[in-house]
Amino acid sequence: HMQLVESGGGSVQAGGSLRLSCVVSGYTTGSSCMGWFRQAPGKEREGVARISPIGTTSYYADSVKGRFTISRDDAKNTVYLQMNSLRPEDTAKYYCGDLFCATWTRENEYWGQGTQVTVSS
Repeated sequence: HMQLVESGGGSVQAGGSLRLSCVVSGYTTGSSCMGWFRQAPGKEREGVARISPIGTTSYYADSVKGRFTISRDDAKNTVYLQMNSLRPEDTAKYYCGDLFCATWTRENEYWGQGTQVTVSS
């Protein structure tokens, strides 16, 4: 079955940058929409960014628009999230996953362990 391994999180000060990676195995990402989610303590998981097959289109939550960039390398079965101008409210555990295109709905039920992002003011 699908396995997802997220990495690249860490602790940064507000205004800093991080680049997250998600390596997918047991599944070929090339024909799938992929996305990044995050979950802060006490809050529900929310969609952050998603990208279409081949990377032709991307969509961002309003809270990250203009600061985050999603990209993909299907030869490596990997999805990235470049996060710039980080804010304390970006603090959360970040996850990736495949999606039904143009939605935040997962195609598969599997989640990785996530990667923690902590932004201090």
